[in-house]
Formats: sequence, structure tokens, C-alpha cells
Amino acid sequence: MLNLIISVVPILLLIWMMTKRNALPSHIALPTTAAFIGLLQLFYFGSDFTLLGANIIAGTLSAITPISIITGAILLNRTIALSGAEDVIRQWLETISRNQVAQLMIIGWAFAFMIEGASGFGTPAAIAAPILVGLGFNPLKVAMLALVMNSVPVSFGAVGTPTWFGFGNLGLTEAELLITGRNSALMHAIAAFVIPVIALRFVVSWQQIRRNILFIQLSVLACTIPYFLLAQWNYEFPALIGGAIGMAGSILLARSNIGLETQNESNLNKIKHVSRSQIIKAMSPTLILISILIVTRIQQLGIKSMLNDATPLFNFQLGAFGDLSISQALIIKLTNILGTDTAWAYKTLYVPALIPFLLVVLISIPVLSLTKPMVKQVFTETASRIKMPLIALIGALIMVKLMMMGGDNSPIMTTGRAFSELTGANWQYFASFLGALGAFFSGSATVSNLTFGGIQQTIAHTVDLPQTTILALQSVGGAMGNMVCINNIIAVSTILGIANKEGYIIKRTVIPMMLYGAIVAVVSVFI
Repeated sequence: MLNLIISVVPILLLIWMMTKRNALPSHIALPTTAAFIGLLQLFYFGSDFTLLGANIIAGTLSAITPISIITGAILLNRTIALSGAEDVIRQWLETISRNQVAQLMIIGWAFAFMIEGASGFGTPAAIAAPILVGLGFNPLKVAMLALVMNSVPVSFGAVGTPTWFGFGNLGLTEAELLITGRNSALMHAIAAFVIPVIALRFVVSWQQIRRNILFIQLSVLACTIPYFLLAQWNYEFPALIGGAIGMAGSILLARSNIGLETQNESNLNKIKHVSRSQIIKAMSPTLILISILIVTRIQQLGIKSMLNDATPLFNFQLGAFGDLSISQALIIKLTNILGTDTAWAYKTLYVPALIPFLLVVLISIPVLSLTKPMVKQVFTETASRIKMPLIALIGALIMVKLMMMGGDNSPIMTTGRAFSELTGANWQYFASFLGALGAFFSGSATVSNLTFGGIQQTIAHTVDLPQTTILALQSVGGAMGNMVCINNIIAVSTILGIANKEGYIIKRTVIPMMLYGAIVAVVSVFI
């Protein structure tokens, strides 16, 4: 019992620091929590000092992945904004519909759905949120909408990575993995009738939602019907193809004004016409980005395997610090850190930082006719935005590493087992929240599945529940945990220029997350 209390205290401390009246900013709260867990590991759990140091190094280096993605996303955002392309995109979207709900569903829901299916890694919010802010929506409200909207497609994000890779070490047969995917798709599809509506409420009034509810639900179904149908035989493409079909469908519905309240004719007459060539030029960075993401994420095209080629190219001995290696695909690995089995790796060409973000920015500079002062401003503004998030992310990832120290007796595993022992045969009502806890800490549905998939499988066997249902709940939990995931909140806040609002955001996005968990718990009973 004491181990459980000690394991939970850091979680409660972090939540308190970030949500109290005068909340601490994440760049203070997260490193503070990490330091506290380090002291607990050292003086209570009796962890080896060298192993503790190795995990701190690995956690610090792990911050390179999210901060490089955030940097790339901000570079692209500033490129599009400063070139004037953002204004053209806004004018084009207004020619489709000036209805705010339609704009939010097309970009915040369907477009982000498709991007999640292609890439994951937090890129949907990074790409979709700035477009919505460019349309005149409040950045803080958009951040919360983007976090909540980007939950339904996540179990099949990055061409199904959370499912096929996240559960890849559990010894599941192909049939069991497919059934797990089907079950999670059904749970997500049912929750989708409610969750986008809750997300919209962060930005628009209930009156606007009620007046446009038919369009909202048709836009939701345009994504979730193909998503669910594809999941019956495949766990890689449901989100990608569902999002593409859904976006096309949502645009057609909006153009035809189906399910939308009638707009004031005088306002419609003020819409500035945008030529097709202007639209193509303004959208070219986004279109190139999507194309590169799809080409580099679909296994069958062969480029994905090239970008993940781990064949050693160079090896360097760094003495007691560890062994450094660089592969043919420029995967940088540091193993045997401080003589322990702790390791770190960075997939230089696969993490969506250099490819596609920086590559697209470099292509866009001549395409969008940016001047030298504009280019300098793009890079200067980006550099100024990433300083505090870097500190916060280092704190977050050290915290994750330290919470997972100790194997089966680690604080995170102790907390997970306590959940299951408390609920017994009623575990399926709570299973998704364990998945959400994993995403909250790790910043990834895939890592949540890797971390807790084994526990969920063991619990299912112990209390005689169908493992495919419980694993589906874990997968959905990891996805819904994106709403409160610290990494994602820091990322979207940084991209939109929002400072010190992480606690405020968590307090509001936790409500739809809890509702999501309740919905999928009920759905799981009937599977």
C-alpha cells in the first residue's frame, strides 16, 4: 500500500501544480516533478545511482524528437503566414462556407483526421490549428478543440502504428490483432457522435451547434463510416482513407449548404474571390507535406523501410558514457548509457522534422516568393518560441523515464496493477483510463500500448475477460489520453504562441476525456 501511495504522489503533485489557482508553468512544474521522482527513486525505491543518471540522460535526449517536430511545424506555420498564403487559404475556405461550424469541422475534424492517419506524432494539431487561427478563431480555444478532435483517429494514426506496433510484442495472431482493431474502431465511431460536438463547444455556442447539428453529424459520419468499414479487414489505413473521404464529403456538404444554417446574403457578397492558381500556390506547402507523409508512411511503397534502415554505418566508443552508432538511414543510437542497458535513438529521416517539415519549408521559400528578410524572420520567430517548451519537454521525458524505472515494480506499473486489483471483474469499465494515463505521461498512444498492453492482457486473462476487448479499450484509452497529454498540449500551445496555459487546458480537456472513457466502457459491454 505504501508503494502505491508513493507511486501516486508525483502524479498528484504535478496535477496540483499545473491546475491550482496560480498554476505553475510547465517548464517549472515538469522539471520539479522529475526531480522529486528522482529523489524517490534514489532514497525510497533504492535505485542504483548510475541507472538513475542513465535514465536522466536518455530522457533529456528523448526531448529531441518532440522538439524537432514542433520546430519544424512552427517553421512551416511561419512560412505560410508571412508569405500571405494563410490569408489566401482563409479566403478560399470562406468561399466554401463562411459558417464557423463548417470551417471547424472541415479543418479541425476531417483534415486533422486524415493527417493523423498519415503521420501521427502530433502533426494534425500542428498543421490544422494554425489554419483555424488564421480564419480568426481564438488560439486558446482552437488549441483545446484540436486536442479533443484529434482522438478518434489515433488508434490508426501513422498508418496504424499504435495498433500493429503498440501491440506487436504481445504474441497476438493476425486475427486477434485485426479483431482488436475492429473493436477499437467501433468504440471510437460510437464516441464520435458526441466528442466532436464537445470539442466545438470550446469555440462556438450551443446555439450555433444546434443550428448546424445535421452538418456536424454528417461530417462525422463521412469520416467514421469508411473508417469503421476499413477496420473490418485492415488496421493500417482506416484513419488515412476515412479522413480523406470525410474531408471531401465535408467540403461537398458545406458547398451545398446541407445541414448548415442559412448565411446572411450581405455577408456572402463580401467574400473575396480567389483564383484556382492562387489556391494551388497557397496550398502547395500543405499538399506537398501530405504527399510526402503518405509516401513515407505506407509500408508497401518501400520508402518507409529505407528511412528506418538500421544497418550500422558508423560506430563510436564514448567510454563510460556509452556507445554511439549511426545507421545508413541516419538513425542515431546511444546504447549502454553509463554502462547500463539504457538506450536512446533518434530516427533522423523518419521523425517528421527534417522530412517533411524542413524539406517543405525549403521548397516553399521560392514557391511562395519569400524574401531574405522574411526567411530570417521565419527562423528568428521559430527560435524564440521553442526555448521554454524545450525545458518543459526535457522535464516531462525525464519524468516518464523515472516513473518507468524498476520494471514490474516501477511506480507506473504499481499504479496500473492497483487499478486492476481494485476493480476485479469490472475492469473493462476502467481499462481505457489506464491507457489514457499512459498517454498522459508518455505523449504517445503507441508508447501507452507498449507500456500497458502486457498488463491489460494479463488482467484480461486473470479476470476472464476477452483480451481483444480489453486491448481495444487500452488502444482507445491511449487515443483519448491525447486530450490531456502534456507533450501535445505543450506542442500545440507553442505553435499557436500560447504561454503558461497548460494547466488551464488540462482542466477543460479532462472532461471530454472522462466522457469518452464512459462511452467506450458502455460500448465494450455489448461487443
